[in-house]
Amino acid sequence: MTMIKLRSAMVLPLVAALAAACSKTPEPTATTAPEPPSTSKPAAPAQPAPTPAAPAAGAGQQAAGAELAWDAPASFETAPNPNAMRKATYKIKRAAGDTEDAELSVSQAGGSVDANITRWVGQFSDKSGDTPKRELKVNDIKVTVVEVKGTFASGMPGMGAATPKPNYALLGAIAETPSGELWFFKMTGPEKTVTAARADFDKLVNSLRVK
Repeated sequence: MTMIKLRSAMVLPLVAALAAACSKTPEPTATTAPEPPSTSKPAAPAQPAPTPAAPAAGAGQQAAGAELAWDAPASFETAPNPNAMRKATYKIKRAAGDTEDAELSVSQAGGSVDANITRWVGQFSDKSGDTPKRELKVNDIKVTVVEVKGTFASGMPGMGAATPKPNYALLGAIAETPSGELWFFKMTGPEKTVTAARADFDKLVNSLRVK
């Protein structure tokens, strides 16, 4: 009897301890913590390459081969070109006593330098004295300058009868670029007007340069 009581006394505390252990709140099972939201901005979508702007009309355009540039003196007044062959046209105010202005035409044409000089000289009759011709070098451009005085037969071939103009003069320069192009600077007008414009004509010639 005493033995049964002792066993009961030992079992009861054990049962109580087990019951207490079972009554505790179970600890949460460890889980992986969620990653914090990313603070980096999403990559911007690739932008298409900008379309290059179209060049302005006429910008950077050049004639085939080398093209000349020059500085026209202030005394040379720009005038409309009478035809597509002209690159530029200038009017030079008449000198005192002359009845007409002079004209400077800028053009391109074929043929040799000598052939064109012969053509220019052939536009004059009653030529006074020799036909002076000189050659010079301007910025790697070979330039031939010629002067003719006499009666000028104005007009273009095939355009009807030419009108003779006495006491006229021609001051011309033929520029040959390094590429072989020929440019013609031809001033014609009353002799006194052309002679008075010689210094400005020389300034223009000495400003020639390849663009």
